Amino acid sequence: MSGGLVALLDDVATLARAAAASVDDIGVAAGRASAKAAGVVVDDTAVTPQYVQGLAAERELPIIRRIAVGSLRNKLLIILPALLLLSQFLPVLLTPILMLGGAYLCYEGAHKIWEKVGGHHDTPEDPVAAAAESRMVDEDVVVRGAVRTDFILSAEIMVIALNEVADQGLASRAAILAVVAVGITVLVYGVVGVIVKMDDLGLRLAQRRSARVAGFGRGLVRAMPKVMNVISVIGTAAMLWVGGHILLLGTDDLGWHGLYDVVHHLEEAADRATGAVGGVVAWVVETFASALIGLLVGAVVVALVALVSKARSRRSAPAAH
Repeated sequence: MSGGLVALLDDVATLARAAAASVDDIGVAAGRASAKAAGVVVDDTAVTPQYVQGLAAERELPIIRRIAVGSLRNKLLIILPALLLLSQFLPVLLTPILMLGGAYLCYEGAHKIWEKVGGHHDTPEDPVAAAAESRMVDEDVVVRGAVRTDFILSAEIMVIALNEVADQGLASRAAILAVVAVGITVLVYGVVGVIVKMDDLGLRLAQRRSARVAGFGRGLVRAMPKVMNVISVIGTAAMLWVGGHILLLGTDDLGWHGLYDVVHHLEEAADRATGAVGGVVAWVVETFASALIGLLVGAVVVALVALVSKARSRRSAPAAH
């Protein structure tokens, strides 16, 4: 009897160790997958604060919480099941879908640069942007629009993450993507919550009697616009890098090896030429090449979109008259 109990306890311990190892593997894989999606995460973090502009200070965090819940619902109830079905039954479509998403990232990054350089700013047609510019803000409109925009970014994050763990079993993929979905959502909207409240914190500190604390508060208020600009720049660069890298790897996976081979040879040459820091330099070369590819592809897509938009405007002009 005691021998059977010992054997049972030993089996339980073995299963517990296996479960712990599995959980650890899922955590590592989720971390790797999340890191690959960093460019989209930064952009998501940079975009989201605009949706609480025009809201009363006490409504900012509740609105962000509602957007976060909508984002998590997007990821877990719509995107995750769809991607698992595709990866299980039509995995051949994942690379083209990922490349379409990469092209979209390139377009977004190039479009932002075009706006900055050319001074072009689109008139906001999204009801969210219009509502955010008004003091009479409809919170439901803000949340619905933000969740729609988040859906695109969330889909990109999840597809990139899935691509990193495509060799895992179905259950492992589901668990890893669920961890990524929850972790990314908490990270993005936690950071957004901190960012949007920094102004209020600075104003409160500026009212303190201590000259040092008050000075720090005023400095914080002055610094926040610059911080947001830096986040926006990093987000744009990250989109070009991630989008270009996705396209670079995708073309190689589809059998078009020329572009990938050129970049790979440049990496190897940089590694050999720079000795001890060769790994770092090779990564910089690959990152720069990916960002350049992203910028070129994005510029082409921006030009095509502009041409289509002009053609539509010309067609609609006679109808208006």
